[in-house]
Amino acid sequence: MDHSATRATGTGPTAAHESRGQLHVVLVLSASTGGIGAHVRSLAQGLVAHGVGVTVCAPAGTDSLFGFSRTGARFHLVDITPTAGARSDATAIGELRRAFTGADVVHAHGLRAGLLSDLALRTAGRFPGLRPQTPLVVTFHHAMLATGVERRLQRLMERRVARAADLVLGASSDLVARARELGATDARLGPVAAPPMPPGDLGREASRARLLGGGPDRPVVLAIGRLVPQKSFGLLLDAAGQLGERDPLVVIAGEGAEGTELRERIAAERLPVELLGYRTDVPDLLAAADLVVVSSRWEARSLVVQEAMRAGVPVVATSVGGIPELVGEAAVLVPYGDPAALATAVRGLLADPDRRAALAAAGRVQAETWPDEAATVAQVLSTYDELVQREGA
Repeated sequence: MDHSATRATGTGPTAAHESRGQLHVVLVLSASTGGIGAHVRSLAQGLVAHGVGVTVCAPAGTDSLFGFSRTGARFHLVDITPTAGARSDATAIGELRRAFTGADVVHAHGLRAGLLSDLALRTAGRFPGLRPQTPLVVTFHHAMLATGVERRLQRLMERRVARAADLVLGASSDLVARARELGATDARLGPVAAPPMPPGDLGREASRARLLGGGPDRPVVLAIGRLVPQKSFGLLLDAAGQLGERDPLVVIAGEGAEGTELRERIAAERLPVELLGYRTDVPDLLAAADLVVVSSRWEARSLVVQEAMRAGVPVVATSVGGIPELVGEAAVLVPYGDPAALATAVRGLLADPDRRAALAAAGRVQAETWPDEAATVAQVLSTYDELVQREGA
């Protein structure tokens, strides 16, 4: 559908929508260095290409990393902090109110963004041009994994956001089921497609030589992700100590709060593991890898898994969240929390080049079944149209 043309009178668009002749969508997210930021950038770029007016609300650092401003979208600085604070939240809500003026749809990504967006809309009646009935879409990207008091608080926020949203999109089927359990009036699957990777600068041999530092050739096991509890890199270190005689090198690309703890453990236990820090050369790392390992406690539609399988790199992953439905039969899955099973799966694949080749081929075939960025944008855009028309009915 071409959203550059004015909608016919009587379908219920806002006055601002009629005067501009285009749908205006506001995308909201908190600080992100990973999949959520990449997904929102992809949405912003795709929606702009469809003639939609897009505003992205996010912290300055997130815009610097993902370049929302370079997609053709308008960027509105809103510092949504990871945790609640009376002063910071009040400031963020005020900025969101300004950004939401004239919006036809607000689409928040994550619980904090969803909660503050709902609060901004609920107080909209006192602000000219800001309508409380503006449809609110919230994408659930993550399961709640906290414990104790923090877990109870997150559950309350999760329920509040699920019930406040006109539509909840879950990045995996378990998140959709959770939203329905919490009382969401409308919850649907909203897959998150991994953006296409640019080609690498180096071939396999050059990538391996750089990664191995000129030392003897050895198998390379690659993991990528933020160094945070959800990714369970401690579990991967447990498995690394059991990989045995083939002497593989395990490399982890990413940075995060657990970096110091992981480094100290690698040194103390003399594990065959290197922490590479934050890297922008993921295509070259994948070219060098014999297989990719995902040791996470939970994932939705892991972008790392998608990137690896598209590149023809075999995957060993924990059987959690949305990973089984994502990979089908094209990856080796192991129970979460079992380092012996993880080590056995890695050892078995490293010792079996024919199986690695078969999984590489199966991964590329499986990847063809996933919705790409264009399909994802089209699906989201159709939900916006539905909500705007529903509002005007």
